[in-house]
Amino acid sequence: MPDEPVYMLNVLWFQPNGGRERYREYLRAAAPIVARFGGKKLDSYVPVEAVIGTFDAELVFTVEWPSWDVFQRFVADPDYQAIRHLREEAIRDSLLVRCRKLPS
Repeated sequence: MPDEPVYMLNVLWFQPNGGRERYREYLRAAAPIVARFGGKKLDSYVPVEAVIGTFDAELVFTVEWPSWDVFQRFVADPDYQAIRHLREEAIRDSLLVRCRKLPS
């Protein structure tokens, strides 16, 4: 459904030698833009150990967006485009997964 909330699962691996700090800089710059589009960071986790399988990400978090259309407008926004390089400089690898909430 086009107007339902979208949950973006972010899984990050930082660049060595300063990637984590650069990502904090990106988050500070992105926060007012995310808020302007109604995005809300829900949960953040630092993975400790993969109990089954292989998983060595350094940070996992979820951001709720009002809709897929709003998320796409956020990504295309000139203010976001101006700071996007901070994220790219900070991240060695990432996954960005569009999710839908299961009904209760």
